[in-house]
Amino acid sequence: MTGEFLAFFILSLLTIGGAVFMISFTRVVHMVISLGITFISIAGLFVLLGAEFVGVAQVLVYSGAISILMLFGIMLTKHDASDEGTGRSWKNIFSLVFVAGLFGLMFWGIQKTVWTVPPEGAAAQTASVKQLGVEIFTKYVIPFELVSVLLLVALVGAIIMAKKEGDSE
Repeated sequence: MTGEFLAFFILSLLTIGGAVFMISFTRVVHMVISLGITFISIAGLFVLLGAEFVGVAQVLVYSGAISILMLFGIMLTKHDASDEGTGRSWKNIFSLVFVAGLFGLMFWGIQKTVWTVPPEGAAAQTASVKQLGVEIFTKYVIPFELVSVLLLVALVGAIIMAKKEGDSE
């Protein structure tokens, strides 16, 4: 067992566990924290794959996104401080058994798969961060700006919808 395998095992458990906890929690703050753990462990998996830039971008972008998500999730939703859960313990146990079985099946399948090694001369072409930036801001500048405008419109729309709900009450 190598260190890389151990790191992959731990990061994959954190990714799957954070996703399962995100779905099963009832409080918004707990959901956001588990979602943050999922995103950070996915960034660790990117680093293990040799995509350090994507991993760092994942942490930077999603750390900001998680902060905004927490802010809007807490401020724009109604939540009762006395809500302690809905009493779905049998569903939680079933979900845990299902996820553990799925994890065991996938782990067994990965261990039994014969992976082929590419020849020495067929190394993947690596791109630097500078080359990536030049590509984005020359060839793909219009889609990049359209995505930023789309995200801004979605943010303004969410604020307007939340304000209308607050005014009607």
